[in-house]
This record gives sequence, C-alpha cells and structure tokens, in this order.
Amino acid sequence: MAEPIAPGTWVELHTIVLSPRERAPQVPEDTNVELCRAHGLTVTGVTKGTAGHPEVAQAMIRGGVTSIGESQLDNIERLTQAGVRMPYLLLRLPSLAEVDDVARMVDISLNSEFAVLAGLSRAALRHQRVHQVIVMVDLGDLREGLWPHEVVPFINQAVSLPGIRIVGLGTNLACFGGVVPNAEHMTRLVAIATDVERACGLALEWISGVNSSGLNLLAAGSMPTRINHARIGEAILLGRETTHRQPWPGTAQDAFVLHADILELKWKPSVPIGERGENAFGQLPPVANHGLMARALVNIGREEVPVEGLMPCDQRLTILGASSSYLVVDMTAAADCYHVGDELTFTLTYGALLSVMTSAYVQKRPLWNDPPLIATPTET
Repeated sequence: MAEPIAPGTWVELHTIVLSPRERAPQVPEDTNVELCRAHGLTVTGVTKGTAGHPEVAQAMIRGGVTSIGESQLDNIERLTQAGVRMPYLLLRLPSLAEVDDVARMVDISLNSEFAVLAGLSRAALRHQRVHQVIVMVDLGDLREGLWPHEVVPFINQAVSLPGIRIVGLGTNLACFGGVVPNAEHMTRLVAIATDVERACGLALEWISGVNSSGLNLLAAGSMPTRINHARIGEAILLGRETTHRQPWPGTAQDAFVLHADILELKWKPSVPIGERGENAFGQLPPVANHGLMARALVNIGREEVPVEGLMPCDQRLTILGASSSYLVVDMTAAADCYHVGDELTFTLTYGALLSVMTSAYVQKRPLWNDPPLIATPTET
C-alpha cells in the first residue's frame, strides 16, 4: 500500500548543496566538514533529521563524511537497503529490547549502561561479530552519559565482556541543556580518556567531542588535538552552527524548502468574532487588531510540522498560526501577487525539518542540480 501523500505539500531536497565539493570548484576551508578534516577530525554525517534519506546520506558521503550516524534502526535498515555502504553509528543509546538488531545491523553504538553492554555482548556472540562501543560521558548537559568519576570503573568492568570492544569516549553538549561547548569541556574529556587508557590498558581510537555546536570552538583553534571525531547533522543539513543558529561560512540554509498550496484566500478581520476560549491545542494565543487582512489557508498544519519552525521565503508574508490541518498566513502585503492554488515556500528550522521529513503526508523530492535559493557568503 502506497504512503498517503497530501497533494501540493512537498519538500525539495537540494542534495548538491549538502556537498560543497560538488557545488564549487574551490571549497572554502572553513565549511564544516572541511574544517573538521583540517583539524584532524573524522566526521560522521548525521542523517536522523531527514529520517535517513538515502540521497542525503549519499550527498554527505560525497562531501567527505566517513560514516553515517542515525538514531533509528529503521532508518539504518532503509539506508542499507538503498545501497548506502558505510559504517553506521547508532546515536541513541540502545534499549535492552533491541540489542540483537543493534549487534546485527550497527558497527558502533553510544552506550552508558552496563546491562545494555552485557546484552550487546551476548548478541554480538550470537551473530559472530565484534560490536564497537563509544562510552558517553556527561559533562553537564544532563542528557546521556556517565559522570566523569564513574568512567574508569565502568570501562574496567566492560572490557571483560566478549564480543564488544571499547573504542572511544564521547560527550554531548547543547542538544538538551543548551550547554555551550568550551575548551574546558574538551580538555576534561581528553583527561578522562587518558585516565581510562592508563587504568584499563586501552588505546582509545576515538574521542568524540564535537557536534554542530562545537564548530565555533574548532574554528577558534581552541579544540584539543586529541579530539578526533565529530558528529555533524544540522550544520550540514541547514548550514548553521547550533549554539546561536548562525549561518556557517560556505553553506546554504535552504537545502530543504517546504512547498504548500493556498486552499483559501479571503479578506477577513484580524481578531476572532465572539467570546474566546482555548483552541484545539489548549492554547489561547494573543491576537492583535490590524483590521481587515488577506488571510490564506495553506495545506499543512501541526499534524505535519511545528509551524513555529517555518519561515516564509517571501518576507512580505507572516504566519499567524495553525490548526492540525491548516497553516494561516497573513498575505496582506502581497495579496495581489497570489491566488488560490499557488504555492507558498518555506525554509525550516531543524525541528521543523525533522517533522516534515518523518511525516508520511509530506512528499520528498530530491533535486540534484538546481542551485539553492539563498547562498550564504563564504566570509563572516
């Protein structure tokens, strides 16, 4: 049975934009992947924001990543079936219920629980494989990871498990608590790695301290040399570092553009008529009185995307809000330029991209050769 597709609602994927090497003869040295490579970091391209879209993964590979990072096993299976032959890193901590599939499908996983490592050990032996593990350390963002003082005892216990191999340490910053990575964080991670190597008799291959939030630290020359692995998603997909969401040099912010149709276009008051209560989502949003306005209903809503993450490409338009099925747009400043059936286009935040790419109601159309709508200068 075919996936349901809402006619007129689709995302264009400018895959060539994701690979600066293909886009321009002279690749700026400070584009995200090239910057990492210049500082000795191997890059895992994170495709989870696109639901593991194979064309996106292939574009990242052409752009220089050496492995693919995913949080969903279904996406890894999709990529594998599409012929994307690369090492796979599972970014989300494995659950005990899925250790068999992880050992079978994934080359490396991030871990912080001994019970899960024991399960992975048994599963790896069943599949006659050696599963590689990066142990995660919490340096203050309060997401996954062991506290620093727990790492050496944990790994001392884990090295005795057959079928798994501890290959590195990692940390995650900015994604949950918004903690901005700094040189102190990275120096501490390196120090913990050194302690592990001395106490446990290991030579760690990877110290994974960089995601899209760490690019500014890297560009400033403040990254310790032992940090040698980066997990980069948003900075490749949307061309932004993730602590202040600023455009990154040599990238484009519109590799993904949402298209949706105008279903209704009418002049109506700007303030609802009658006593107001909560809307369908339990909210009572404030409404300013701007008199009559041209209001468009567009065929996408909160069922497909958090609309706060949509930005009209036509800057004369303003998003007023949304219900589950409709986006409501103020068209007053451009009312004479649009008609029912016309398309509106939107760029997206990472959260919005994640939603539309995982929605069965939004079609995805890779475009190979078209240039992006908006180019970011190569100099800041």
